Amino acid sequence: MNKLKVMLVFGTRPEAIKMAPLVKELKKHENIECLVCVTGQHREMLDQVLSAFEVTPDFDLAIMEKSQTLYTVTAKALTGLKEVFDRNRPDIVLVHGDTTTTFASALAAFYDKIKVGHVEAGLRSFDKNSPYPEEMNRVLTGRLADIHFAPTAANADNLKNEGVTKDVYITGNTVIDALKTTVRDDYVFECDELNHIDYQNKKVVLMTAHRRENYGLPMENIMSAVAELAQKKRDAVFVYPVHLSPYVRETASKYLSGLENVMLIEPLGVFDMHNLMDRVYMVMTDSGGLQEEAPALGKPVLVLRRETERPEAVAAGTVEIVGTEKRDIIESALRLFDDEAHYLKMKKAVNPYGDGEACRRICENLLYYFGMGDKPAESFKA
Repeated sequence: MNKLKVMLVFGTRPEAIKMAPLVKELKKHENIECLVCVTGQHREMLDQVLSAFEVTPDFDLAIMEKSQTLYTVTAKALTGLKEVFDRNRPDIVLVHGDTTTTFASALAAFYDKIKVGHVEAGLRSFDKNSPYPEEMNRVLTGRLADIHFAPTAANADNLKNEGVTKDVYITGNTVIDALKTTVRDDYVFECDELNHIDYQNKKVVLMTAHRRENYGLPMENIMSAVAELAQKKRDAVFVYPVHLSPYVRETASKYLSGLENVMLIEPLGVFDMHNLMDRVYMVMTDSGGLQEEAPALGKPVLVLRRETERPEAVAAGTVEIVGTEKRDIIESALRLFDDEAHYLKMKKAVNPYGDGEACRRICENLLYYFGMGDKPAESFKA
């Protein structure tokens, strides 16, 4: 094999953030032909990341449609990828994480007898309905994958417990690689409202909430809790980039609009988001990715979910799972506001997710797997 043809397939904003640095790394290698296919499961938010990282897709399935469902995303990704694979057959398809694009892409590659590499493999919540449908997406992708790039040793152990012991590489998480390029001390925000916050003298809280399993009473509890916290801590600033989901927007407006110290803003580009995270006091979120990014920046995280597939930061002490009960959310947040020792303990916890070398390790392990490298990369150790 003179040149390894690698195709990365992704379709959402979180995937793009974590795959973009891998695209850059793969393109450094003369013996690797790197192709990028996006499904467009997300559109505007995906395009923001592609533009920010200057990644131009070779193929764009543009599958997003109004009121799309898991059925339509899966079906359109499968059929669209068949055409792409037929015209440009790669040696391996790399997918990321746990989205519907991830599972559909792995399945399409399997149908075409193309090798599958799973980036961010081995994360588990052990509840197939939470997060939904992500938990089953990553479990099923793990069964289809030939090569597994596990961010941490615990992720590799999860795979081992499922009988997957061959071709598992511990690499660290590629999002830490991304942070090395996005966060800057002299950064000026594209969202101008963020340039006028007094980060030095105000305790700024970044919050996000959008998960499907939190729709209904859990989301009402989260919004109500933040509204009460904003009223109790009037010298703090709560910044909420509101997800595009109509339900999320309606609920956020119901509870949080009109509060002077709550900023409801549009979803942020990746550079704005990472640099805002770098400047805030703490993070409250039901997101998965922020649980990895915030600890890397020394920010305590309150997870607005009942469980997490990222337990390493909980064990390290920088993340606390608070659930979705209003009283629990308020109590945990107030403790971070008022108990300096507790805050500093969470702030200074060691980040367990990576050292910024995940993409290099993935490339080296790919070359080794295909007989183009002498040895695998060293494993990441927290």
